[in-house]
Amino acid sequence: MTVLITTADDDRIADYRSLTDLALRTRFEPPNGLFIAEGELVVRRALRSGYRLRSVLVDAKRVDQVADIEGATVYAATPDVLEAITGFHVHRGVLASFHRKDPVPVESVLSEARRVLILEDVNNHTNIGAVFRGAAGLGMDAVLLSPTCADPLYRRAVRVSMGEVFALPYAFLDPWPDSLQLLRDNGFSLLALTPDPSATPIQALDASLRRRPALLFGAEGPGLSRHALDGSDARVRIPMTRGVDSLNVAASAAVACWELTRTDPV
Repeated sequence: MTVLITTADDDRIADYRSLTDLALRTRFEPPNGLFIAEGELVVRRALRSGYRLRSVLVDAKRVDQVADIEGATVYAATPDVLEAITGFHVHRGVLASFHRKDPVPVESVLSEARRVLILEDVNNHTNIGAVFRGAAGLGMDAVLLSPTCADPLYRRAVRVSMGEVFALPYAFLDPWPDSLQLLRDNGFSLLALTPDPSATPIQALDASLRRRPALLFGAEGPGLSRHALDGSDARVRIPMTRGVDSLNVAASAAVACWELTRTDPV
């Protein structure tokens, strides 16, 4: 069923209000068990990954693009009404509200994984999305996050990941950093990425540390905490040139993932 929305204060589209207000969305989305996907490609990836659709909000000119999507009401509006509802110009033309899935236990994630990526205090949604996209494309089996990391299902993270947050299992490690012991209990080697020149160049890692790696990355600027560094099995660096200290966390993660998967069969 398609319903035309003509005003931004229509209660039926409450899920989509003020999408650029991070504080409001953080208070609204997780407690209500929902998230917003932006763009037709991302919406369809969420559907393929088994997320249950609540509704779709679409530019009235693009209703035909989502005509085959079943199971939820399609709300259509003109671009100016869409912008009044969401707080930004919806240039991709399609938004959808989905139900979140129940959190996956860390133990369940680890039981199915051979290589994982761990983030500590990464609270930038763009970085979260980019890390997920790189991890999915470069052979990681899961992403684990400290409790202070940003929500992977926040709209910007979902968009930047191109929907790969739906494809890659993830869980929060709580309490932090004590839960890192779970990785060791499951046979993983904790590899802390740091620009410290005394750390081991990643291409020189011993084969035993490559067998079941858990790559740890910290936030932009501060990097990994002392607790995370002290709890690792090895400190690892990506060699840099021309006086550059380090790469963005998403770029560093991509390089490290590639290095540890480059010998995989293609």
